[in-house]
Amino acid sequence: MVQQQALKDLRQAFVNFFEHPQHFGYPTFRRKGDREGFRLVGQSFGIQQLSARWGEVRVPKGGRIRFRLSRPLPEGVKSCRINRDCSGRWHASFPGPQPAVSRRPTGAMVGLDRGVAVSVATSDGELLHAPKQDSEQRCRMRRLQRRLARQTKGSNRSARTKLAIGRLKAKERDRRKDWVEKTSTHLVQAYDTVVLESLQVHRMTRSAKGTRERPGRNVRQKAGLNREILASGWGELARRVKEKGEASGVSVVEVSGAFTSQTCAVCWSVRQENRESQAVFHCRDCGHRANADVNAAVVIRERGIWMLAPAAGHAVAARGADRNAGATNRELTLAASAARPAG
Repeated sequence: MVQQQALKDLRQAFVNFFEHPQHFGYPTFRRKGDREGFRLVGQSFGIQQLSARWGEVRVPKGGRIRFRLSRPLPEGVKSCRINRDCSGRWHASFPGPQPAVSRRPTGAMVGLDRGVAVSVATSDGELLHAPKQDSEQRCRMRRLQRRLARQTKGSNRSARTKLAIGRLKAKERDRRKDWVEKTSTHLVQAYDTVVLESLQVHRMTRSAKGTRERPGRNVRQKAGLNREILASGWGELARRVKEKGEASGVSVVEVSGAFTSQTCAVCWSVRQENRESQAVFHCRDCGHRANADVNAAVVIRERGIWMLAPAAGHAVAARGADRNAGATNRELTLAASAARPAG
């Protein structure tokens, strides 16, 4: 059964690649120590809840194995996946619907601006920072990576060093995941509508190394930026907000993020000089000063309002854009500026 499920996973990987090559790469061979695991379906396994914290699953040829319950078991479980992460921990996961978040309607709307220095800035002025490695952990990570580079590949010492590196990465990943879960739950409970930037994180974090014929530029700087973007949890936060919002009746709207850092949230002028620094926004036309990330979050929220309101479509059509096809980012900003009263 495990081999049959592996073949089904391989078939699904090829289907994903041929149908959506822009999102899925060509299937590759699995490596030792990287996402090791297997899947069980049908009547081959049995789960049982022993207490409020512990459960038990029957693995063929392995007997009954206890696991820690992170949330209540879903009803009608038909499959189970058991895998091992890079830190040596084993996990048992059971597919089930996303549970709804307990909340009350608030009627509030919020815009979210995701960044590197500030992981998430809300239009209400909140600045949220994802937990990252401190200086001591970064130094230890560099020492372990240098040690691994000197060791013989496949030796017992290199395996122990890989395990130490995996545990450091697992701690960082666990802290970031905990922050994402708490932040997404807070946003879903506090707001009825959440407006996000439509960011393609997988493309933004591609390597700039290039090819031998066309080598890239500023490769090391781009690699550092990619690490910071991934450490901020942009994609994971957006995914969890969408999943929890769909299960709890919260609207999640995606708008274009172009020119949000250069647009004034008061007079809606778009200038590159408005962004004085990473944290300071100073409009050259009206003199408005604010935190740059909060100002961008307000612009994102207003774009969500224009997208939801019928008046935005008429304002864009007045600028000569197609009402059904929508408008470009600059046209949308100009149309909103024309639709809003002066001052």
